[in-house]
Amino acid sequence: MFNELVERIMSGGKISWEEAMALGETEGDRLNELFLAALKATRHYHSNEVDLCSIINAKSGRCTEDCAFCAQSGHHRTGVSTYPLLPKEEILERAREMESKGARRFSLVTSGRGVLDGDLEKVLDIYETLREKTTLRLCASLGIIDYNQALRLKEVGVAMYHHNIETSRSYYPEICTTHSFGERVETIYSARDAGLGVCSGGIIGLGENWEHRVEMAFQLKELRVMSVPINILTPIEGTPLWGKPVPAPLETLKTAAMFRLVLPCAVIRLAGGREAALRDLQSAALLAGVNGLMVGNYLTTGGREVEDDLQMLRDLGLAAM
Repeated sequence: MFNELVERIMSGGKISWEEAMALGETEGDRLNELFLAALKATRHYHSNEVDLCSIINAKSGRCTEDCAFCAQSGHHRTGVSTYPLLPKEEILERAREMESKGARRFSLVTSGRGVLDGDLEKVLDIYETLREKTTLRLCASLGIIDYNQALRLKEVGVAMYHHNIETSRSYYPEICTTHSFGERVETIYSARDAGLGVCSGGIIGLGENWEHRVEMAFQLKELRVMSVPINILTPIEGTPLWGKPVPAPLETLKTAAMFRLVLPCAVIRLAGGREAALRDLQSAALLAGVNGLMVGNYLTTGGREVEDDLQMLRDLGLAAM
């Protein structure tokens, strides 16, 4: 099954919904065959290159939205640090630090439904400075934006806009009620219409089932997303998802492999929660369909040292890009 499937995908064909659903039943020794198929597709479309990105939590907490997983929601009592938009000098310092450590992309991430007009002007000024004083490829994650805001971001050097759909359309009402799945999709369209690349993925472990994950992967394919971050839930005390079990390592790897076979041309990027979910199997993800990593710290949780990730890539014979 897997040999025929991956040959079809490498020849420009597609996996069907039924085939993607069947991957969820893969167990035992067959998992190794699935991971090998995902690896073959990765090498065919992406060679041995791994895309590295980094972020800064540029504005934290007091978000008006009620996303059930989020430590920064004002609806939950999590004790997260709250602060307004960080000064330009602090953001530049962080960007240079991540650049020196080997990150290739850098993104400002701000809490809230969207970026306020006053903050937008400051953000645009920050990106102009980052463009002038670093060689980083610049990304932005500022919540819900419209076409004109996206266009202004592109004009100051932003190349990619990040806006997760979080989960499937059918499961989304279980995760957020203060804005719709459709509003997230409209932001993706606004970014693309303005000429920005789109980075969009979601979180596994929210309580969704395998069908919800397959649905999310096919929705991202329909949206022509070319960078897909896969986060694994970090249960935060004070959120509605506190106490929910984290997906097992092999379940996480199987999900990554499915995303690769559904989205063979996209960067499948392992992001927040990977340390706890995969434990000693983080390197295995790079042999099971993953070809991107978010490095350094995440929004409200710490990551591992960038050098540890770079050494992992060297040990696997992979090239950072």
